[in-house]
Parts: sequence; C-alpha cells; structure tokens
Amino acid sequence: MHLVSLRHLHAFNAVAASGGIRASSESLYRASSAVARSVASLEHSLDAQLFERKGRGMLLTAAGDVVRKRADRIEAELHAVREDAVRLRDRSGAKIGGIEALLNERRLQAAALLAEMHHMPSVAHSMGVSQSAVSQAVARLEDMLGQALFLRTAHGMVPTDAGRRWTESFERVLAELRHIPEDIAALAGVVLGVVTIGALPLARSQLLPTAIASVLKRHPQLQIRSLESPYEELTASLLSGRIDFIVGAQRAGGGDAFESRSLFEDKAALIARKGHPLAKRGKLTLQDLAGYPWVLSRSGVPLRESLVQFFQQQGAQPPSPAVETGDLALLRGLLVSSDMLTVLSAHQLHHEVQTNQLVVLPFEMTGMERGIGITTRKNTHLSPGAYALLGEIEAISTRWR
Repeated sequence: MHLVSLRHLHAFNAVAASGGIRASSESLYRASSAVARSVASLEHSLDAQLFERKGRGMLLTAAGDVVRKRADRIEAELHAVREDAVRLRDRSGAKIGGIEALLNERRLQAAALLAEMHHMPSVAHSMGVSQSAVSQAVARLEDMLGQALFLRTAHGMVPTDAGRRWTESFERVLAELRHIPEDIAALAGVVLGVVTIGALPLARSQLLPTAIASVLKRHPQLQIRSLESPYEELTASLLSGRIDFIVGAQRAGGGDAFESRSLFEDKAALIARKGHPLAKRGKLTLQDLAGYPWVLSRSGVPLRESLVQFFQQQGAQPPSPAVETGDLALLRGLLVSSDMLTVLSAHQLHHEVQTNQLVVLPFEMTGMERGIGITTRKNTHLSPGAYALLGEIEAISTRWR
C-alpha cells in the first residue's frame, strides 16, 4: 500500500480549515489551481470524495472527516518537531525552516528506517532507492531542522538525542498515514490493513490465538503481525507507532506516555507432568516440594521475582532452578519428560493441561496473581482493524474473569 502524500494532505487540511480553495491558497502561498490539484490527487489516491462542493464552500464528507482527524494529528506531530528544533536553535543559532521540508513521506521514512537499521545501504535497499537518495533525504531534514539527526560511529549511523526524538515522531506520522486508507475502507464496512501486536508470554498460548482466529473469520482481509520482543523493546515500538498495542501481564510504571487497562486476573500454578509423584497426593505443602528439580524463567522476570517473594514470605528458601529458560517449548519438553516442577500461568500451558500431558498440582499460591491487560500509547487513535481485534480480546477476557 502506497503512503498518502503528506503534501496533498497538508493542502486538504488547509482547505478543510478555511472552507474553500481560494482562502487556503493564501495561507499555503500556493496558486488556487495547485491547491485544487492537490485535493483532487488525494481524493483519487483514496478513491473517495472528501468534500462536497457547495456554493457556500467546501464541506467535508464522512470520508473527509475521518481523514481530517488523522491530518490534524500528523500536523501536530510535525509542528512539535519544528518547535523542538526552534528550542535547540536558541542555543545553537541554527536557521530553522518551515514544516514544508517535513511534508515528504519518503524523506521521513528514510530517516525512520535509518534510526532502526543504522546502515544507509540497507535503508536504500529496503526503500528501493539509491544510497545517494537516502543521504539527500536525511541531509534535507537536517538542513531544515538545523541539527544533525545521525552520528557516524563504529556501530553505524546512530541517532543523536534530537534525532531519536524526531524519528519517533516521524514513525508516528507514517503510522497515521498508513491508517487513512483503512479508515476510508471501514466506512464501507470493510476492515483491512495490518495490525501489529506486542505479544507478551501470557497472551500467546490461548488469548491471542483465540482472538485472532475469531477476528479473521469476521474480517478476512485483515493481516495480523505479532512481535515477541522484551517488554522494554515493545514499549519503544509502541511509542513510535510501529506496534498498535501490547497485550500480556501488566507492568508497574511505564510513565505518562502509555495507558493500560486490565482484562482479567491470572493466577500462577504449580505444574508438573501427568503421573508425577506429587500428582498422587492431596493438598501440598512447601515441604512436599523439597528435593524436586525446577525449571523456571530467568532471574529478574516478574514471575520469577514474585515466586522468590512467595517463598520468602513463607519463611522458606526460594527454589534454585536446574534450568532457567524463557523458551516455552523447552520448558514444556522438560516438564513432560522429567519430574521437574515449574510455576507458570495455567493459560500458558492450556493445551498440555487439556490433553492431560501436564497437570496443575494442588498447591495454593496466594499473592501470585497477575493482571493481564492491554497497553496503548496515550491519546492514540488506532486503526479499525486494531479496534476490531481489541474487541475480540476483550470479549474473550470477559468470559475468563
């Protein structure tokens, strides 16, 4: 899908604000005919009429209204970048241009990709352009903003502090552009596009597969991508707009940039293979667990820290694992083929418990409950596809409460 033209979108927004071509041409310092061509080109690229041409002016259609909401957020991002550059200029004396140089989606894409890849030839290959074109795009942005966006280092092209902030803004702009055709299609009842999820472990085994299968049955033109990175990397991607939301165990903190809402409370369980010696007993105590080997998540992971606190609160020594792993397949294999114990959400091993390969042992673990929820960027407006998937996740979670 081709990105919407930022220059055409800027002209459209000026017409929407002023109510007419002539008035907007004065604020844009462009000929009325050029503004009219920009609006017509945008309508053609979206295959949608954005204005009703009336004697009293240009009135937004329903499609125009959804486009304007995205356009307003885009312009707010770009003006914030320019204002940040102006603040830096007050210290450096650099000359700052208007936002016109930022009204080029390919330019912003080149800078955003370079911040991610750190390698100009790779960016050029990804975009299907020459390395010189990428270099010129970045140089034009740096010239307009009066600051270097990147430093050449032994590790490649690394963003400066300002470059990191601005390329995050560029990525949010590009995400808004990607959502515009999806918003238009949703007006006709068609949900399409790509939804990218930050998937934490507790959501991957049961919640997300069920929700994804359900939403794709209703909206077969939708595409879903999941990222399984560490939490800190997922929040960075969420901030920049590369992913739509994170689903999984909720974390404390997160700052003012995110908002989180709870779906349901998950309880940790003591799990072992079917036929394990402890599975034949009644209610277990801490003393019953002594002598058995453990496979646990790595030190520092929230569940592992909660387990340590649980044992300490009981006045007992926390288990020293024979195996530490974050790989669910390895953990599953070890449990099935040995007398190892683990503490994990029963949701994560739902299929193995359902098929009787593993069992939840009768051991009460008070205080080991964790909230499962959704984290989004504050004040974000997701795509119709993302909202559809969120609706499925919330409906499933309601049944699990």
